[in-house]
Order: sequence, then C-alpha cells, then structure tokens
Amino acid sequence: MVKKKRVPIIFEDDAIIVCEKPAGMPVQSDHTRDLDVLTTLKHHIFEEQAGEEEPYLTVVHRLDRPVGGLMVLAKTKEAAASLSKQIQEFEFEKNYQAVVCGNLKEDFGTFEDYLLKNGKTNKTEVVKAGTPDAKKAELDYELIDCIETKEGILTWVLVILHTGRHHQIRVQFASRGLGLYGDTKYNPAFQKTKKKYTEIGLYSTRLSFLHPVTGERMTFKTEPCGEAFEKMDVEAF
Repeated sequence: MVKKKRVPIIFEDDAIIVCEKPAGMPVQSDHTRDLDVLTTLKHHIFEEQAGEEEPYLTVVHRLDRPVGGLMVLAKTKEAAASLSKQIQEFEFEKNYQAVVCGNLKEDFGTFEDYLLKNGKTNKTEVVKAGTPDAKKAELDYELIDCIETKEGILTWVLVILHTGRHHQIRVQFASRGLGLYGDTKYNPAFQKTKKKYTEIGLYSTRLSFLHPVTGERMTFKTEPCGEAFEKMDVEAF
C-alpha cells in the first residue's frame, strides 16, 4: 500500500498542469485503489476553484507506476487535443535519466525495435518487424557516468524518447542485457529478490512542448531522485 503522497505542482495555468509524479504512485486509479496522480490533482483544482462540479483534467501521456518525474496534464479538451497531436507528430520532447546494470558498448547511440504488448501479463517484448500488432519503438541514449559497485557495473544514461510504447525504455535496455536497476519485471538480477520495489532507476527529467493556447515553447527540467541515482552519486563522488 502506497502511503499518501503529495504531488508537487511545477507549473499551472488555465490549460495545463505540470507536476512531478512520485515514484510508486499510479497515474490513474487502478485495482490497488491507492492514491493516484489524476485524483490528487483533481482534488487540488476542486479546492482552488471552490466549485460544485468535478473539474476536467485528463492524462495525455503516462509514466509507469515505479517511475517518478515530470508529467503534464490537460485542464481542457482543447489543450488535451493539442498536446496529443504534438505527441503524435513528434513535437513533444521527453527525456529520461536511467541507471542500468552493465556496460554500454557505445557512449551514445540509438535503439530501434518492434515491441509487442501482452495484455494478460502486462509485459512487452521485442519481436521481429512485421509481427502482427507490433509497434516500432525508437530512442537515443547518451552516457552520463559508469561506476563499479559491489553489485557490478552500473551505468547512468540520458534517454531521449522518440516513441511512447508500453514499458519501452525498460524493455529496450533489458533486451540488450542492460536491465534497469531495481526493475523486478524485466531485469533478471532483481526478479528473485524478496524486496518489493516501488521505484526503479528511471526518471522523467525533462519535458518540452508548445503551450496549447499561446504556442510558446515550454521546457521543464528536474533532477532525478531515488535509490539508484543516490547510489550513483555516492559511489561516483
């Protein structure tokens, strides 16, 4: 059960809310009935407006439950349509920082794969091009740091996401033997642990998009936090 957490608001106006999602909190209500980002922010708007009706607020992109970091939500249908269109047309920029187990072969590069989601297991796998229902996934990565620990080599990377597939970053790195630190779903090194992780070495660190009303380019940045990133900082310095 996730304890009650505040959702920090980074920016808000009449069209959008940019927030920092806590790791371990679901974006929307799920079977656990734990407090979620959408409900928390709806309560915030309701209290601010002192209205009698439930405010409009919708999710336009998602973060996996174990992942923390920046998100933007739309407060109007028009804003939601604008942001969704930017995502579809690759005008919406999403950058992550990740800690993976193992060594990268190159300091920077591109991963291109076809991914297929299994709805029954809620897992995604890399498949051959042409597989029915598979979707192309693409990201760029750049090395930030690499250290030797008692648990083996850990690598800190910047990830520039070009597509938003289910568990994309986790799957694409894991398929290359570079599972994310703390990921009990895709990293074999953590699948046998008895500890139930609520966060992994992945953080949404930068968003950049056109404001749905003014058209102004807006960019938001935050530094990652959590066990994996604290380990990198402590070990590296």
